[in-house]
Amino acid sequence: MSYSFIKQKLDQGRVVILDGGIGAELEKSGADMDKDLWCGKCSVDNPELVRKVHERYIDAGADVITTNTYGTTPISMKQYGYDNLIEKYNQKSVQLAKEAAKNKNVAIAGSVSTFGSFYRLGLKAMIPGFKEQIKILSEEGVDLIILEAMSSQADIVETIIECSSNISLPVWLSISCVMEDKKVMLGYNDTVDTDTHIYESLEVAIKNFTKLHKGPILIAHSDINVTGQAIKTAKNNFDGVLGAYPNRGYYEKPHWKFVDNMSPEDYLNEAKSWVKNGVQIIGGCCGVGVEEIKAISILKD
Repeated sequence: MSYSFIKQKLDQGRVVILDGGIGAELEKSGADMDKDLWCGKCSVDNPELVRKVHERYIDAGADVITTNTYGTTPISMKQYGYDNLIEKYNQKSVQLAKEAAKNKNVAIAGSVSTFGSFYRLGLKAMIPGFKEQIKILSEEGVDLIILEAMSSQADIVETIIECSSNISLPVWLSISCVMEDKKVMLGYNDTVDTDTHIYESLEVAIKNFTKLHKGPILIAHSDINVTGQAIKTAKNNFDGVLGAYPNRGYYEKPHWKFVDNMSPEDYLNEAKSWVKNGVQIIGGCCGVGVEEIKAISILKD
């Protein structure tokens, strides 16, 4: 396990394949979803299945697999009474990813998310949790940190970036986009646990993010029909590495709902258009699974 081969591919202008969604794939495989931590408890409650999902993505051609830590943020775990289990759940998720990637040329991305970091809490309350999860995952041996700032306002994104500024690992940033009044905006129409909707200029947001973050920026957890336009906006305002991993369907707590019949071939065709627009990191978010990753894996050849 090492980030060096990922960096080499990116420096050479080649495509890197990220895995697909973890939660929806676990649910499809029979795992129980928790009403509070979604798929987060699966690493302890059903570790063999989590490892198998990682292995399926590796077999499908993923160069990078993501730890099942999106739902085990300290701020969320404390909210639901799991204060004493934060380290255990996050460490176990890294260990399972490492087991799946053993003796494979695959990098492990530690997912540090904004899950549970709702705007009403205030920015200062979020900082300790972001730093704690980054520390746990880094010390447990991930190869990179991926900041999955899904459905988050710009100042929350900036806060999580700042919390990662002093670590030695490579950092990728993922943000969500939505179409509002025929414009691509930062944000996501997500009403789970909050009715707050704040949509901000993607162009302005990316310019501000790049003052703090120099690593790859990925358009993620966004409708596939918005992703292409968001990529173009990002490219016009950022000269670094771009990525994309959109979702399919929507979250209806605690389950992921599929709403379309897009085939793996259709997903590949979409991915080809992103590559033409400069994207080098491609994977999938919720609802995009093993078959889609297998289909797009040909893009790295």
